[in-house]
Amino acid sequence: MILPGDEPCPLYVVDEGPKDAPALVFAHALGADLTMWDAVLPFLPKTLRIIRMDMRGHGQSPCPDGPYPMADLVRDTAAALDRLKVKDCAFVGLSIGGIIAQGLAAERPDLIRALILSNTAVKIATPEVWAARITEVKAQGIEAVLGPNMQRWFARATHRDRPELIHHAADIMRATPLAGYLGCMAAIADTDLYESTARLTLPTLVTAGSEDGSTPADLVRELTDLIPGSTFELIRKSGHMSPVEQPEIYAAALTRFLDVTKHV
Repeated sequence: MILPGDEPCPLYVVDEGPKDAPALVFAHALGADLTMWDAVLPFLPKTLRIIRMDMRGHGQSPCPDGPYPMADLVRDTAAALDRLKVKDCAFVGLSIGGIIAQGLAAERPDLIRALILSNTAVKIATPEVWAARITEVKAQGIEAVLGPNMQRWFARATHRDRPELIHHAADIMRATPLAGYLGCMAAIADTDLYESTARLTLPTLVTAGSEDGSTPADLVRELTDLIPGSTFELIRKSGHMSPVEQPEIYAAALTRFLDVTKHV
């Protein structure tokens, strides 16, 4: 059995497209899984190798006992890319996936040549906020935070016109193992990547949702002040789950960035 902090946790990975093509890697949000990118894929260039993975404690990946240090989540991802013999990928991370992306770019620059940081920050909320949420989830289960999360995750128009997207996201969050959800919450609570992210120099696209209640656009935009030469795009009519709500617009932003960085 692989334990947190001992060896990397093997991750469930979906690897599609030509193995010799430029790799585009996706890391999902807390309480989600790799299917959150499904709607984006049809709008991306067909010349890419698309790699999606479930982080530990989520989806079809193993769920070690928590809590998880963020460094372990970064190591899990690095080990998965090493096993796939991936170098110089473009890495897309949303929310905690974006935190993992920042940590990976700092620790293993050989793996990443370009970053897409979506609906994320160097530090999300405060340890006190996370401690309260962790206590609530331990006492009442994921259902305790499900409603507030869905409110933060999706734009008003989505709640009104496309409730099926919210129901699907809620079902995936309910299916997330409790230990995995709590473990990753603890990882976010203990993480502040200001210093290491400020040293990054690789091409970076930062995207935010105009109605994101988890990582507001102004918070996300601060990443562009830290990373020299980075660019920012606001995805309108979306909350925290921009790729789910606006997949075509989100994919277009990614494609423009990949064109500019010649990663197609």
